[in-house]
Amino acid sequence: MATPSHERIQNSQFCVIRPSTDEKNQMGVETEVKFRVPRRNIAALAHLKIPGSRMAERSESDLTSTYFDTRKRKLKRHGLVLRVRQTGGKYIQTIKKVSAGLDRGEWETEIKDGSPDLGEADGTPLEEIASKKLRRKLRPVFKTSVRRITLPIRSKGSEIELAVDRGEITVRGRSSRIEEIELELKRGRPRDLFQLARAVERKLDAELYLRGKAERGYDLVDSTDQGPVFAGPIELNEQMSAIEGFKAIAHAALRHFSGNIDAVRNFDPEGVHQMRVGLRRLRAAISLFSKVLTGTKTGQIKAELKWLTNQLAPAREIDVFLHEKVEPVAPKINPRRGAKAIEREFADRRHQALERATSAVNSGRCRAMLVELLEWIEAQDDGGDEAKLEISKFATDLLNRRVKKVRKDGRILQDMSPMDRHKLRIRVKKIRYAMEFFESLFPGKRERKQLVRLSRHLKKIQGALGSLNDFIADSKMAADAALHAPPQNRRARAFASGFIVGHEAEQTKPLMKAASKEVRALRACALG
Repeated sequence: MATPSHERIQNSQFCVIRPSTDEKNQMGVETEVKFRVPRRNIAALAHLKIPGSRMAERSESDLTSTYFDTRKRKLKRHGLVLRVRQTGGKYIQTIKKVSAGLDRGEWETEIKDGSPDLGEADGTPLEEIASKKLRRKLRPVFKTSVRRITLPIRSKGSEIELAVDRGEITVRGRSSRIEEIELELKRGRPRDLFQLARAVERKLDAELYLRGKAERGYDLVDSTDQGPVFAGPIELNEQMSAIEGFKAIAHAALRHFSGNIDAVRNFDPEGVHQMRVGLRRLRAAISLFSKVLTGTKTGQIKAELKWLTNQLAPAREIDVFLHEKVEPVAPKINPRRGAKAIEREFADRRHQALERATSAVNSGRCRAMLVELLEWIEAQDDGGDEAKLEISKFATDLLNRRVKKVRKDGRILQDMSPMDRHKLRIRVKKIRYAMEFFESLFPGKRERKQLVRLSRHLKKIQGALGSLNDFIADSKMAADAALHAPPQNRRARAFASGFIVGHEAEQTKPLMKAASKEVRALRACALG
């Protein structure tokens, strides 16, 4: 039986845990990287050769797992996963604690049959809610059936296990394929694990995949497995250091943007938007924590994130222009020929931009970046003094300092150039991201009120400045559409473009005054 003394010592994708001495119900220790691989390349594993590594004899096993929850998803709401796996003649019950999609701990014990045994939940996070009522309400939610091939690898003194899972997740007649490779560091250095991970990515076109089978199963149940992925809550606690806080935030942002790759491939404009949001959140976190980050690769990581963001930008910008600026005013435009020509023009441009975004996420550059990014996040440590600061003090100081800077710069808002206003908007946006990142560090009622008031003012500033910036960008797009129109549509399209820009110009007139008012209101928004 597990005891409450298990203490997690690293808050990241890699679950590094001080395990219990009780062998019956053991909390797991894992350091792993997971990929999904094109079906055509799985067979190439048999011929995979990694310099400096050697493979031992492989083993194979069939694993059937059933995931349990209540009808109202009580376990999922509490960040828990309950699984019973049958392998050979044994049944292994696993309880996982999950936060923002990351494993925060794992407890396994052998039980007598395929039904959950809540008597074995003592010393686990499930213990708190493991009542008789819960036991009655538990039911199978989905199943996974997997053929697993395991290859032990020795690489430069490190022991790594490579597991290939092929099978499916099933629920009520629906199914989703499983074709994954998992590398788990059993003993040795993470550096060796990532060297092997990079080789697997290059040789097999493998793509880093941070979604677990449980998460995929719930998505299949809820029919959300093909849609966009939104940002999840980030749980920080006051005992964390600043660098531990950064790693938790960075992992959440990585999961957010990489989780939308399939939606981008499906030409889903909302998937493109959410992927851009995830990328912006990660880039904002790197900026906010810049003084505590270590290593020589930070510049390279920032450049790659910017590259991918830029590849996605046209698809999002054109989609917004089409839906929010063209379509609402098109019925008011005479002649209709000009409005229809503008709509067709930007629909075609959006399709081309979506193709560009899809090419980017399908590229080897993107796949390599995901692995490099995960390794870079994991390599961050608390070597510097500021990195060792408690995250709560770091967060309070950062928010107050940045709000003060915005308040100071905002005094001359009326005199700013469009580029300076754009930079101010970006600074405001970073503060709003920081507030989302640090929200769990301010649980008190008074603190919450302060955050709500600050957020309200910043949102209005960002919205006003964003609209002003959009007006400039939209004017350029509309003018370009008119200038490059075919001769037979040029006059009608020019009139339609002018109508759209004029309508937007009228809406932007009061925005500068509103933004200035909200900047002045920041004086009363200090945290402390």
